[in-house]
Amino acid sequence: MKVTLQNLTKIFPSRDKKLGKEVVAVNDFTFEIPDGKLIGLLGPSGCGKSTTLYMISGLQKPTSGKIFFGEDDVTELSTENRGIGLVFQNYALYPHMTVKQNIMFPLMNLKGADKPSKAEMQQRAYEAAKLVQIDELLDRKPNELSGGQQQRVAIARALVKMPRVLLLDEPLSNLDARLRLQTREEIRRIQKETGITTVFVTHDQEEAMSISDMIVVMKLGVIQQIGKPQEVYDDPTNLFVAKFLGTPPINVLEGKVSEGKVYIGEDVVMEVTGVADQEVIIGIRPEGFELDANGPFHCQLSNVEVMGRDVSIVATHPASINPFIRSIINADNKVEATQGTIN
Repeated sequence: MKVTLQNLTKIFPSRDKKLGKEVVAVNDFTFEIPDGKLIGLLGPSGCGKSTTLYMISGLQKPTSGKIFFGEDDVTELSTENRGIGLVFQNYALYPHMTVKQNIMFPLMNLKGADKPSKAEMQQRAYEAAKLVQIDELLDRKPNELSGGQQQRVAIARALVKMPRVLLLDEPLSNLDARLRLQTREEIRRIQKETGITTVFVTHDQEEAMSISDMIVVMKLGVIQQIGKPQEVYDDPTNLFVAKFLGTPPINVLEGKVSEGKVYIGEDVVMEVTGVADQEVIIGIRPEGFELDANGPFHCQLSNVEVMGRDVSIVATHPASINPFIRSIINADNKVEATQGTIN
């Protein structure tokens, strides 16, 4: 199911009646989500990503703009009639119900001709549970499950209705690091197997980049960049996107272009053609450095962090906007924390 968002805007009234200043949570959001793709809405807290998701779901009504599912205008349609599956951050399972009953609950609420028979409900609940690999836990209560298992129940409950669109609101934030990695791989597997158009909201850029077909980076309700994860990482449209993507974050330094050469401090780091003399901001990814005793760029070494196959070099430089410069090099390179200057 293709989802089209046209000039979507959401404005909340101010809580301070004296100031009377409205809050623009989402500002003129226009984007077409291709059929069968997994799209990551990515940005820091307060950027409007969850608000966008809730407008797609129907839980919040846009101040202006249109939402289309395929060719159908669903802007004014109620949540229950949109054919969406929604997974919240906190799972929202019913503690007195078994796993099977939790999964079946959306089907039990259907009315009229849309309501399946009890046997069909049970069969669809079993199939959804099997898809998320919890079919052996159907008789347990939520308090008998781990966090990861509860999250799978929530996903199965969203899938059992066979939704046109699956919406995931930071579904991994309550899991530990190893379980988060495993569950995000499962979400990607499930999405590929079902082919359901999926919108995944997260503030974790690693999550978004690892499983999304495309990512939408947002800031203060405004789209900053849309593209395939690697393309956005390699060619960010602005400094915000460059700094938001990447772990460790990109190194940002003050520099200048003079007579066809790029300077960081007194060091000439590269030559450029056709660029006028000017002050510039230089961004270097941690993996973009190479250790070279005769290299052109000199830093003051602060620390060496061994991470197994890689080594993280922590250094300082007067031109650095960040407190430290971090570079990641292969562990085969031998660097001592006491050597002072590093090139």
